[in-house]
Amino acid sequence: MIQIIGNKSSIFNQFMFEIRDVKIQKDRMRFRKNLERMGEIFAYEISKTLPQKRKTVETPLGSVEIDMPSTEIVLATILRAGLPLHQGMLNFFDKAENAFVSAYRKYDSENSFKVKIEYISTPILDNKTLIISDPMLATGASMHLVYRSLIESGIPEHTHIVSIIASRDGIEYIRKYFPKKDVTIWAGAIDDELTVKSYIVPGLGDAGDLAYGCKV
Repeated sequence: MIQIIGNKSSIFNQFMFEIRDVKIQKDRMRFRKNLERMGEIFAYEISKTLPQKRKTVETPLGSVEIDMPSTEIVLATILRAGLPLHQGMLNFFDKAENAFVSAYRKYDSENSFKVKIEYISTPILDNKTLIISDPMLATGASMHLVYRSLIESGIPEHTHIVSIIASRDGIEYIRKYFPKKDVTIWAGAIDDELTVKSYIVPGLGDAGDLAYGCKV
């Protein structure tokens, strides 16, 4: 299942405009804050799909029943670009467990690359709701490798893939290589093209560099 947030009339589109804008995105603090805000919106939308259990709460004047999410949540992200987006979702899913993966592209002389993982930290995932976030879903290869590495620690009941901007190629890759059921893709927007170096067009550039500064 694919859920697109950016095609709705909401404040989300303002944040999307600002992170894409070549002038506004130069403000790193604003760029990070917008990713965090978008993470909060994703969390709110995802929360509507979670299993619920009715609980009774006592107020000073009586009691009332409220439907509450009944699943254990694990928020996972890919360092370093995913950190602000992850924090936005953690602001709402504040009781969630967390997983972190360090993954990067290792290029060869002909601009092709392999995805390498250097570090992973995760709780047990069995029967939990896994939410993996990365601002950009380009080829889908990094997301797939991260998912495969994470599920060595257990099989989640449902997995949500969250990206601010996804490419059509990335979406199709996820559809092809991820389980056919129990996976939902959440995207703020879907762009049509990838460059020869697999950057999304029009995209927004390198989210990690825009959030934290250029790397050597």
